[in-house]
Amino acid sequence: MRYLNFYAVEQSRLNLGWYLLKIVNQAGQSQIVLEERPQPPLKAGEVLVKTVVSALCGSEMSAYRKAGYPSGNMGHEAAGIVVELGAEVDTLHVGQRVGVSAIAGCGKCPQCRNGRFSWCDNYQFYDNMHAEYFAIAALACHVLPDDVPWDVGVLITGDALGVPYHTSTKLKDDVHHIAVFGLGPVGLSNVLLQTHLGRQVIGIDRSPERLELARGLGAVQTIAVDENTDVAASVRAFTSGRGADVCIEAAGVPETAKQCFAAVRTAGHVIFNGEQPSVELSPSEDFIRRDITATGSWFYHFNEYPAMLELFRNGLPVEALITHRFPLEQASEAFAMMEGKSGKVLLEYEN
Repeated sequence: MRYLNFYAVEQSRLNLGWYLLKIVNQAGQSQIVLEERPQPPLKAGEVLVKTVVSALCGSEMSAYRKAGYPSGNMGHEAAGIVVELGAEVDTLHVGQRVGVSAIAGCGKCPQCRNGRFSWCDNYQFYDNMHAEYFAIAALACHVLPDDVPWDVGVLITGDALGVPYHTSTKLKDDVHHIAVFGLGPVGLSNVLLQTHLGRQVIGIDRSPERLELARGLGAVQTIAVDENTDVAASVRAFTSGRGADVCIEAAGVPETAKQCFAAVRTAGHVIFNGEQPSVELSPSEDFIRRDITATGSWFYHFNEYPAMLELFRNGLPVEALITHRFPLEQASEAFAMMEGKSGKVLLEYEN
């Protein structure tokens, strides 16, 4: 069975683990190789899924650009067919079509019983889904109805729509202007969803390709960023000097995070989607004196899947986020395309 693995070009030595290559050397540009590995062993409560499609996420690019990923790959968005059940699984059966949540809760605590796995104190994160087969907790599987194509299924059960939908649940009804900082796949999905919900969206990025994609997904204004761009002033100019009601940080860059606070209106709302290092903010200037609210929004709640499915059935063109598709054998080209040029990129598997 083949797995994607990342490794650095300049390798001094490799440690061979039982699962995938472990990266020791931290220098060099990553490459992608396919490796033959044994079928993943199943723990109690898990199922084995034969992958039909997996999706690349922007969060995987840090490993791609640097020294790889010690345990194989960071793939965490996939859909496929259940082919084997582990012990104690009685909620699924072999042959079912499923999309999966990378976050699986313990299944026993109050948060899990209410479908909020990411709030479970003992949640587990599953990755290594860029593979012909992957193991996943049964309770993290969403059964895909027959009217949901595979490409849509992987988007509405993974980060692609999950993060923007979860973000949307945190917004007030009176929001009109939303500025999205960073137009990677999650940023573009925010543009698509918020436009569908009737809001005026401003897309902000350095990439001409992604600015064009944002316009195609409904952004009423785009701002191309370079060293001379005053982003906050541009947002305020479009909003008659007021600032955006909501600024969504989807780039994962400290500079961009600070720009969100400068571009949001008084009593506005900043929401963080992008993972990033520490950011220096002033409680007085950035929060207190303008009544600013800041919120984190990570992944999505398992119980939000039915609402995302309903959005698709009611006309949300989720598949418009997909710009490229590659077979597993062309994974190198797929990751290269993610370098500021694409929307959502899919890997498709032989079945």
